[in-house]
Amino acid sequence: MKKMIALLLAMCLCVGTLAACGGQNPGSEITAPKAENPPATETTAPVAETASAPKYVFLFIGDGMSYPQIQSTSDFLGALKDEDYVLAQPSVDDNQGATLDGPEYLNFMNFEAAGSAVTYDSNSFAPDSASTATSISTGRKTYSGTINVDVTGTETFETITEKVHGQLGMKVGIISSVNLNHATPAAFYAHQASRNNYYEIGEELVASGFEYFAGGGLKKTTGYDKENPLPDLYDLAKDAGYTVTFTNEEAEAITAESEKVILIDEHLADSDAMAYELDRTEDMWSLADYVEKGIEVLDNDKGFFMMCEGGKIDWACHANDAASSINDTMALADAVQVAIDFAAQHPEETLIIVTGDHETGGLTIGFAGTDYDTYLTLLESQKISFQKFDDEYTAAYKENGTTFEEALADIEELFGLKVEGEEGDKLVLTAYELEQLRVAFEKSINGTETGVDAQAEYVMYGTYDPLSVTLTHILNNKSGISFTSYSHTGLPVAVLAEGVNAEVFNGYYDNTDIFIKLAEMLNVQ
Repeated sequence: MKKMIALLLAMCLCVGTLAACGGQNPGSEITAPKAENPPATETTAPVAETASAPKYVFLFIGDGMSYPQIQSTSDFLGALKDEDYVLAQPSVDDNQGATLDGPEYLNFMNFEAAGSAVTYDSNSFAPDSASTATSISTGRKTYSGTINVDVTGTETFETITEKVHGQLGMKVGIISSVNLNHATPAAFYAHQASRNNYYEIGEELVASGFEYFAGGGLKKTTGYDKENPLPDLYDLAKDAGYTVTFTNEEAEAITAESEKVILIDEHLADSDAMAYELDRTEDMWSLADYVEKGIEVLDNDKGFFMMCEGGKIDWACHANDAASSINDTMALADAVQVAIDFAAQHPEETLIIVTGDHETGGLTIGFAGTDYDTYLTLLESQKISFQKFDDEYTAAYKENGTTFEEALADIEELFGLKVEGEEGDKLVLTAYELEQLRVAFEKSINGTETGVDAQAEYVMYGTYDPLSVTLTHILNNKSGISFTSYSHTGLPVAVLAEGVNAEVFNGYYDNTDIFIKLAEMLNVQ
C-alpha cells in the first residue's frame, strides 16, 4: 500500500511538473516549438494573447546597431556630461577622489520592454542586411544577399507591411538615411533573389502603393545599361500617382492631401544617401524631420505602420569610424523621440520598437593600448566623417600634390591629432602613430607600397582609403574604442519596445519572432 501511495504521489508530481512546463513564456514557445508544431521560421508559432492591437506602429532599425553601438553612444554622452570623467581612473592614487557618473541613457534604452534577437541566416552566423531584414519583415530565414525570397529562389514571402496595408488598410511609410532601394528598406516591399537588383527593387517600390517613402535617393534609376537606359524610376513613380520631391521646400509643402509621396533629401552625399549626422548642417533635414513629416502624411482613421532605418550607422562601422557611428546613433534616437512624442498623444494606440538588423565592425569599448582606461571625450575632436574627409581633403591632396607635413595641419583641425602638445595631452601622436599616418598618407596620395603583404595591409585598411581609416583607427584607440572587422558579426541585437503590447518583446529569441509577434497582435495572416 505504501508503495502504491508513493507511486501515486510521484505521478501527481510528474503531471504538475509537465503542467508547469506548459506555462513557459511566449518567446520560448516560439523559438523552441514542440515537435508536432511547425518551426518558428514558418511564421505560425503562437504568442501570448493580447488585449488590443496598436493602431500606430513605429519600427526603428539601426542598421549595424547592436549593443556596442548603443552602449558606446550612451557612454560617450555620459563622459561629455561628467566633469570628473578624465580624472576617474582605475588607480586610487591618480583619480584624486573622482568617481565615474556613468552613461547617459538614450531614450529607447528606457523602454519598458527589453529583448534580444539572434541574427543568423540560412548560410551565415554573421549575416547581411538583406537576409536579417527579411527575417524581421517576414519571419523567414534566407541567404545573405536575398530579399524576401526563399533559399531556392522560387518562393517569395509577404512582408508585415504588405499584410497590414492590404488586409487592414493601414498606411505604410518607409524611411532610410541610405538609399530607399537599399537592402533594409527594400525588405519591407520587394522580393528579389539579389539585393543588387536595384532597378527591379525600385520598380517594386513604385508598385507597392505604400503612401510614404523618404530619405536617401534611389540607386540605378535607369537600370544598368547606360547606352540603353530603362524608364527612369522617378518618372515611373510619378506615372503611378506619386508626388516626388527633391528639395526641402517641396517636402515642406507635402501634406496628407498629397496621398502618395517620395521625398528625396535635397543634400545627398556619398552614394546618393543622406549625409552622415556628423556632416549635417542646419539647412539639411534630419532623420527626425522625415519621421515628423511621415506622421503628418500617414495619420488616418485606420492607423499606420512606419519603418525608419538609421542606415549610416552600418556604413560608419564598416569604415571603423566610431565618431560617425555614435553621431548617427544619436540621430536615430532623435527620430525615435518624434515617435515618443506622438505616442504621448496616443498612449493607448501606439507601439514603438527599436532594434538592429545585425552588428557591424565588431566594435568594442576597450583597447589594448589603454588597458582599463577610456578617454571617450577625445572622439569629440573629430569634426567630419571619414567619407567627407576622403571626398574633400584626400582628393584635394592628390590633385594639389600636398605634402604630409601640410596635411598634418588639416588632421589636427579635423581630428584633433597633433604632433606636439602639452604634457599629458592624449591627442599628441606617438612616434609609432605618426609613422602609421605617414605610411597611410604615402599610399593614399602617392600610391607608395606599404612594405607589408596583402593580408597585413587588409587588416590595416580593409577596402577603405588608407589615410582616413588610419586617422579614425588612431583616434578610436586613443579614446579606448576598437573594431575587429570591416564586416558584419554574429552578435545578437537589442529589441526595445514601448507602448501597446510592448511586453511580448521581452526575452531572448530569434529575429524571425519579431514578425511573428507583430503579425499575431495585428491579426494578419
